[in-house]
Amino acid sequence: MRSVPVRARVYILCVALAGVACAVPAAAERPSWPAVALLSVLYAGCEQITRCRFVGRRAPRGLGTFFPVLLAGVFLLPPSAAALVAVPGALLARVDRHPRGLRRVWRAAQLALAAWVSARVHAALGGPAASAAPDFPYVLGPAGAAVLAFSAVLTVLDGGVLLTAERVPARTAWRGLFPRALAPVAVHGLAGLMMAVLWTSPYGPAAALLVLLPMGVSCWVFAQYHRERAAHQATIRALVQAVDIKDKYTRGHSERVGRASVMIARELGMDDERVEVLRFAGILHDVGKLGVPTRLLRKDGPLTPEERRVIELHPEYGHEMVRGIGFLGEARAAILHHHERIDGSGYPYGLTGPQIPESARVVAVADAFDAMTSTRSYRRARPVEAAVAELTRCAGAQFDPEMVGALARALDRHGWHPEVTADVPEQGGGGPQGPAPTVSARRPAAFRPVAR
Repeated sequence: MRSVPVRARVYILCVALAGVACAVPAAAERPSWPAVALLSVLYAGCEQITRCRFVGRRAPRGLGTFFPVLLAGVFLLPPSAAALVAVPGALLARVDRHPRGLRRVWRAAQLALAAWVSARVHAALGGPAASAAPDFPYVLGPAGAAVLAFSAVLTVLDGGVLLTAERVPARTAWRGLFPRALAPVAVHGLAGLMMAVLWTSPYGPAAALLVLLPMGVSCWVFAQYHRERAAHQATIRALVQAVDIKDKYTRGHSERVGRASVMIARELGMDDERVEVLRFAGILHDVGKLGVPTRLLRKDGPLTPEERRVIELHPEYGHEMVRGIGFLGEARAAILHHHERIDGSGYPYGLTGPQIPESARVVAVADAFDAMTSTRSYRRARPVEAAVAELTRCAGAQFDPEMVGALARALDRHGWHPEVTADVPEQGGGGPQGPAPTVSARRPAAFRPVAR
């Protein structure tokens, strides 16, 4: 089990206590307990939807966070009762990563607080009376404010856990979180409002449940998208494994370059979508070696100039191999240009400075860092400090100084903890294309918010 930093545990405990304090007054407020129970059961059932074969057991984590049910509770119930709706389902939800208990507590407390604040805002603006009428379009004002409040609380709490558990810099911990939280909450908020209006209509709760049918279909479509994405990632893993088998010298290298590229990208404050693209770029940067003769990759001793020119074609081979994979985006440019140098002495095109795509400049630094800090059959790994010093020395000529500085700051904050998992180097022989140990890079942080 990965250890969770003490300050993160304290933060989660404080959020959990705040959630309990929000829910305790429910006993005095005397809400409609049947409504609380029904909504809680509905939400708990939606949390289990990822276990259904129809959706797929490998659907993305957080698919069961069914905001229409939670927001219907916000529109229908007093604040403390609305906070209770999420608790049973969150505590029973599937959690794939350790520590599972702590993640469940965090999820329950986060959603309870968001529902409580959202219900308070809704009540303060006269939302319950407008929903009971229903008084259109005035009912949309309190509901919209409640959705904004719900999203804002999720944003604040998620940023806090990134700051305390992931040690993300304060200047970037909350960046981009609010739009990502608002988009699903706004869409699901409309469905929740429809549920609340139908619930209080003469047709009753049975009619309100019909709103869940189209939302269930949308979840199924969402799961299919993630299945397709998982298939893409499986294809990428297969390509990387093929490179590792062909070029044992760099076995495990691709995954580590992907991890270092992510560290640089996050330090530069890139959004999650670009970070993911750069992870793909790092993982696939050497895929073009599949087009290089194996005898050259495994050759003992120095390469001739002709042989080196053949190996230097691998960025172009790699670019041709992935050119038709649309979701890779700018990762394709990184694969083609990761051996370019700032002073123009690199290959394949001799680009200089800003002519080199930013993604390629990130991967170039990550690639060189892992090459220096990995053990090979012909030499031992350099210490991280020595590798960073060498990168700094070459910054401005070979590497982009901004990328080097970002990696150095990220390493100071998170460290670099490679772990040998297989293939001890052979004794004797070897050479630059000889066997190398497989190293799997562990995440520097132990806890991350459960995805929604």
